[in-house]
Amino acid sequence: AFAALRLVAVLSIVAVGGAPGPAAFAEPSSPAADPVRQPVTTPGADSEFNRGVRARLAQDWPTAVDAFRGAIAQRAEFPEAGNELGFALRNQGRYPEALQAYDEALRLRPNFPEALEYLGEAYVKLGRLEDARRVLERLRPLDGGRAQELAEVIQKGS
Repeated sequence: AFAALRLVAVLSIVAVGGAPGPAAFAEPSSPAADPVRQPVTTPGADSEFNRGVRARLAQDWPTAVDAFRGAIAQRAEFPEAGNELGFALRNQGRYPEALQAYDEALRLRPNFPEALEYLGEAYVKLGRLEDARRVLERLRPLDGGRAQELAEVIQKGS
């Protein structure tokens, strides 16, 4: 009986418009449609990293590069920012710089599957298939899914 009363109460609230709309149930990590621009003072490494991720999602590669470099300038030991920097550089065809960024990310975290996959993909773009295969061998025991993706990229590049 109590459950039935509670259900009636919930349905009553919904019927009169008291329940939150669909926007209230959006994923908390989803980017806002209209982000509020904060004044730029001295953004921390995390805020620069987040700015870079937003730029990457928008495929604004120059802004992403700037933001990830800013994050690294504020926190030198930031392998995630190095990996993302490499990704943004690679998407601009700036392969030598991308390789340096991936190498630095992997220096900081040698078993970083995402950085290994992206490094291998950069090698394929450069026609360095043997280097890509060596990276694939490092990646296989760490992340089978990413290794499979890299193997497919290598196969297409052969």
